[in-house]
Amino acid sequence: MGRIAYVNGRFVPHGEAMVHIEDRGYQLADAVYEVWAVFGGRLADAEGHFARLERSLGELRIAMPMSRAALTLVLKEALRRNRVREGMIYLQVSRGVAKRDHAFPTTAVRPAVVITASTVDREGVEARAAKGVSVVTTPENRWGRCDIKTVGLLPNALAKQKAREAGAAEAWFVDDLGFVTEGASSNAWIVDGEGRLRTRDTNANILRGITRSTLLDVIAREGMEVDERPFTPADAVAATEAFITGAGTLVLPVIAVDGKPVGQGAPGPVAIRLRRLYIEQAKAAAI
Repeated sequence: MGRIAYVNGRFVPHGEAMVHIEDRGYQLADAVYEVWAVFGGRLADAEGHFARLERSLGELRIAMPMSRAALTLVLKEALRRNRVREGMIYLQVSRGVAKRDHAFPTTAVRPAVVITASTVDREGVEARAAKGVSVVTTPENRWGRCDIKTVGLLPNALAKQKAREAGAAEAWFVDDLGFVTEGASSNAWIVDGEGRLRTRDTNANILRGITRSTLLDVIAREGMEVDERPFTPADAVAATEAFITGAGTLVLPVIAVDGKPVGQGAPGPVAIRLRRLYIEQAKAAAI
C-alpha cells in the first residue's frame, strides 16, 4: 500500500494529494504547521504541540479547523493508514483559499488542512546520535515574529542549504549582537565550563520549542542547573558540550561549530544522558 495523505477532509493517495493554487499557505505563507515525533504509533509531546498550534493559529487569526479531539483522531488515522509506528507526522493549516490579496479575505473562508506521515529508521537515527553532528552559523535574517511557527521558511531553507553544503546537519542563526538565537529547525544548547546548561530565553523572540520545553521539565526533575542566557559561537566552541533539540532531532549532540570541535569533538555524557531521559519521557507521555 502506498502513502496516504489527508487533504481538507479526505484521505487520498499521496501522489494525488493537491491544494488549490490560491491557497494562502501556498501563495503567502499564511499558514502554520506542527510536527509530532511518533513512538509506537503514539504522538510525542502531544499537549505541547496542540497548545502551540492553537497559539500560532490565534496569533494569525486563523480558526482552529476542528476540535483538538477530532484532530487527534484524524492524526492517528493518518498514522494507521500509513502504517507508521516509528516516525513523524506533519500537519499544516492555512487560512484557506481566497483571491490573492495581501490583506485577509473580507469573507471568511474555511482553513485548509494537510496531514502527511512518514516512517523513521530509529536504528539509523540512534547511530547518528551516537556519532554526533556538526553545525554552522549564519546571520539572523528571518522576520520579526520568530515565535510563530509559520510556513514562511525561506530563510530557514537557505540556512539549511548552507549547512548541507558545509557538510553540517544544522545552521544556528546569530543575531546582530553576535549571539546564537536558535537553529533553522531546532533550539540550541551548550554545557558551559561551569557545567551549566545554557539555552536562549524564549523572551528573545525565538520559537517556543516543544521538545525544549519537555526537556526543561526533565532537567528540573533531575536537579540539573539551566541558565537561560545567550551564548556566542565562540562560547559554544569553548563549551564542554553542545546539542540541539526538536521533534525531528530529539536531543542531538553537536560536536563541531563552523568546523571547530566542541569539547572533545564527540558526543558528551550530558547530551547522551538527556537524550535517553527525553526519549523515556516522550514515550511514557505519548498518546
